Amino acid sequence: MKTDDLVEMLSTNVEPVDRRLVGRTVCIAVAAASVLAFAFMLIGLGIRPDLMTVRAFTFLLLKLAFTVGVVGVASVYLTKLARPGGERRTSSFLVTMPFAAIVLLAAISLGFAPRSHWDKMIVGDEWLECLLSIPVIAIVPFAIAIWALRKSAPTDLVRTGAFAGLISGGVSAMAYSLHCADDSLPFVAVWYGGTIALCTFAGAIFGPRLLRW
Repeated sequence: MKTDDLVEMLSTNVEPVDRRLVGRTVCIAVAAASVLAFAFMLIGLGIRPDLMTVRAFTFLLLKLAFTVGVVGVASVYLTKLARPGGERRTSSFLVTMPFAAIVLLAAISLGFAPRSHWDKMIVGDEWLECLLSIPVIAIVPFAIAIWALRKSAPTDLVRTGAFAGLISGGVSAMAYSLHCADDSLPFVAVWYGGTIALCTFAGAIFGPRLLRW
């Protein structure tokens, strides 16, 4: 068969690529991961009993603003990274904004508090539970994110895995916030931010092995 004939045969009845398919897949994965993370939180930990008090509900909104911001921005980047060569068109600057905002608010909160209260505000009562719970809950969301990404063709596997871990940690922290009774912005900045960063690091390590194609 001649080259021209082969090219003509391969180009016959070619269907256009759905450019929105990757975005839909990532959105479905994030939604499914969120539902499962909330389910695991409810089964394993439960919702804090004072959630409907003004103080608890206000801090819940602040925690959700931070975690939803992380998940939302990271999802946009992950949609780009899931495509071949997407890393060349992707800057990770905006994903640092939710972290910068919560650190700034935490610093302001500490600035208005006596130094004798700083240890309590940063460490809280549930630091160990937070440190363990968020990474553990994030395992299933990470598996879902990897499953969705394997349907695409990412080329920067380390970075893609890191963003999958970032989203998984953010989704897990989002679910955990309904249980967490430590209402302090420094606590959120250190332990929520730190565990999400830990999930991101784990994603960067395991991503290349799980996404290799």
